[in-house]
Amino acid sequence: MKLYADLPGRRLLQILVDVGLLVWVVLWAEVGRRVHDVTMGLAEPGRRLQGAGAGFRERLTAAGDGVDDLPLLEDRIAGPFRSAAGAGTDIERAGSDLVNAVERLALLIGWTTALVPILVVGLWWAVARARFVRRASSAQRFVDADDDLDLFALRAMANQPMAVLARVSDDPSGAWRRGDRETIRALALLELRDSGLRPPRVA
Repeated sequence: MKLYADLPGRRLLQILVDVGLLVWVVLWAEVGRRVHDVTMGLAEPGRRLQGAGAGFRERLTAAGDGVDDLPLLEDRIAGPFRSAAGAGTDIERAGSDLVNAVERLALLIGWTTALVPILVVGLWWAVARARFVRRASSAQRFVDADDDLDLFALRAMANQPMAVLARVSDDPSGAWRRGDRETIRALALLELRDSGLRPPRVA
């Protein structure tokens, strides 16, 4: 499997793209984390509600316990205090629900903010890299000697634009049929360059 091109310029570009992808991932992961943290700020009212409900419940429960020991009154005064303390529990539960909802929202928004741009660019990178690896790895198997350049010359005549072929020869197909090694090599170089490969050395 050929991951990088033989040509120095193209190999450097591929390495820079790989490094750029890593920087992109780190950047958007940090953006997603910050979005999560900012969104979690919306949970502060819920936390205050939790604290207020818990404090209300504790104070009323303590007041009920305080009057519970009074002689003759039994639970006639403590009971209403303890019943009212249930409202504090409801307030605390409402605050808890709000905090949980904000946590879920912050998680969703944070991950979405980070993953969407990472996946879009990562998918483009994966497709481009897979195409290069497939093409270069397949072509590499046929580049062993100068004689193998005929195949790449044929591919160049089929794939390269006419204007590019004209710069190599006025009659590239005729030169190929005549076995003109210089023209065949020039044509093959066009195709090999597109695959990121060096030509074999001339014997």
